[in-house]
Amino acid sequence: MTSFTPLTALAGGALIGVAASILLALDGRVAGISGIVGGLFDRSAKGEEKDWRGAFLGGLFAGGLAVAFLAREALTPSIAAPPAALTIVAGLLVGAGTQIGQGCTSGHGVCGLSRLSKRSLVATITFMAVAMASTFVVRHVLHLGAPS
Repeated sequence: MTSFTPLTALAGGALIGVAASILLALDGRVAGISGIVGGLFDRSAKGEEKDWRGAFLGGLFAGGLAVAFLAREALTPSIAAPPAALTIVAGLLVGAGTQIGQGCTSGHGVCGLSRLSKRSLVATITFMAVAMASTFVVRHVLHLGAPS
């Protein structure tokens, strides 16, 4: 494990938890990113429904830009970028997985587990097992994305 940074990981995790808690406490909504993005493209959603989703996602991008300008060293990758085709396939598989699991890691892992949802526990265990298996295959079988 060449890029483990416990302090930044802890800070990032805490900020995700705080953001999810604020959204749930103030608006009663679950901060599942795949659901928030999906709602932006839902033709039946209008006005205020799309506004809060756009604002939430805008905040995610603004936070990333702020880190890029204020703590650029935190974004320095320590692994080689995988080929573009592999990245596209991986993205499509993640999208399919979130549709099958009716949510993503943020929705199930952060929000669902904190609400003691059994469905979210099963989904999160499945996500993590598939992520570990995928990482093993990509790094040790295909020899892609290995540490540089």
